[in-house]
Amino acid sequence: MDLKKLASTLIPDDNLLPLEEYEKQYPERQLEKGAEVTRLAPSPTGFIHLGNLYSALADERIAHTTGGIFYLRIEDTDLKRKVDGAVESVIRSLDYFGVNFDEGAEIDSPLNKYGPYYQRRRASIYRAYAKDLIERGLAYPCFCTEDELNAVREEQTANKEITGYYGKYAKCRNLSEEQIYANLKAGKPFVIRLKSQGDTSNKITFRDAIKGDITVTENDQDVVILKSDGIPTYHFAHAIDDHFMHTTLVIRGEEWLSSLPIHLELFKVLGFRLPKYGHTCSLMKVDNGVKRKLSKRKDPELSLDYYRSAGYYPKAVVKYLMTILNSNFEEWERKNPQADYRDFKFSISKMGKSGALFDIDKLNDISKAELSTLSAEQTYDFLNGWVSEFGTDKDRQHFADGQYIIKILNLICGIGGKKRRKDIVRAESGVRMIDYFFDDTFAPDYCYRFDKATVNSVIDGFAAVYSEADDNSAWFAKVKQIAADNGFAAEMSDYKANPENYKGSVADVAEILRIAVTGMPNSPDLCTVMGILGASRTLARLNAGKR
Repeated sequence: MDLKKLASTLIPDDNLLPLEEYEKQYPERQLEKGAEVTRLAPSPTGFIHLGNLYSALADERIAHTTGGIFYLRIEDTDLKRKVDGAVESVIRSLDYFGVNFDEGAEIDSPLNKYGPYYQRRRASIYRAYAKDLIERGLAYPCFCTEDELNAVREEQTANKEITGYYGKYAKCRNLSEEQIYANLKAGKPFVIRLKSQGDTSNKITFRDAIKGDITVTENDQDVVILKSDGIPTYHFAHAIDDHFMHTTLVIRGEEWLSSLPIHLELFKVLGFRLPKYGHTCSLMKVDNGVKRKLSKRKDPELSLDYYRSAGYYPKAVVKYLMTILNSNFEEWERKNPQADYRDFKFSISKMGKSGALFDIDKLNDISKAELSTLSAEQTYDFLNGWVSEFGTDKDRQHFADGQYIIKILNLICGIGGKKRRKDIVRAESGVRMIDYFFDDTFAPDYCYRFDKATVNSVIDGFAAVYSEADDNSAWFAKVKQIAADNGFAAEMSDYKANPENYKGSVADVAEILRIAVTGMPNSPDLCTVMGILGASRTLARLNAGKR
């Protein structure tokens, strides 16, 4: 068979360059020894999830720890899945979490010398290499219809055989020259398949950058490399792109392990140096006592939009993922509590080899700790950013008065006090935590533990003597007097010594006032709360709180 003629017939492009010209277009990167070139290569589907951030963070840390390059490539070979604005969404989402690219799709960078960074714009390169494989007898046209492929799959399933296009099931692998040209003359659509040289009886030991030595069988599948529209499949395109973009390390989910034999063979037949592959463990959760993978359908926390809409502090999410990604990160942070997490020497050798358990409680603890390091002004900026995008109209009205909010935050966060509070988990809970400072979101639960007459007497008595000018000491002296006037112990020591002599203690009186003013039995320092609310609102709430 005249393979050159066949290749020119199947791929008649006259503008394809000799393969060596593509090599000249994409020269080796000039980087220091040991520098890693990593990439994030999502499909433009519009859904970016925690697993993407997990891998992207590892890619970014490894590249930048070694003085390398982290780039963004868009694998848009499947137009059916493309969503408008998806690329911008990826960049925006990762930027929110502080993960930034050095070059790539939609990145304004002087380093952008290895593009285009969209696969559909690189079609001529793939076609040139597919043509070369045909000329070398390593690829061929396949005219099988969808119905024929389905029939093969059903037969294999019925026989309990591995499904796919291989061996005796590769119907078009050994078509004669006459049969091929007859099919072409008849106008039958075709794809280009790899003519696999593998044998599943042969085993390959592969050094995974994360999991260590793993054994896989050789590939024997005649996978599609060019679809009927001339656009490559992911398998073929990624091998060529990683070669010309000089990727040195590919970090991807362990679900790609099943495709590894195909990729090993493709790099071999293309004559390219194989990058290192590291397969990350799956993110797991415990559900009703059973450990399972995080699911797009079942688990809202898999979506990155969840963390933004719930208002998680982005650095907290990143730090939490760092604890999963590198086993020694937590110990390093304990020793370096003030250091930037980017100072940590990230190592692929410290990445987990088995499923990583996602623990929302631990994330919440880290988020509380991170938010507690912010000043009132920084906390306001973070909460206000969330409110602007996800808050209610009332929230936006409240946050328009920044100075009022900052007074509240100084109180509820304990800023300037002896012990900084860690009550705010995320922006959403932080915003709801201060609702009672505004009349239009004040929703009291008047859950008094004393009878109506006692409650009203305490409230009326305090309202009669309350002065906004009182400091904390004068304010508390008045509370103690109201306690004594209403049969409560003004001193806690007296109550503890003889509780049967009193209705309760001064703490119970303060609780009555607290419920009337804040709607809750627990709140930050009540004297300061009243001072922030102002005398007129405080007195109005006291009056409204009577039974």
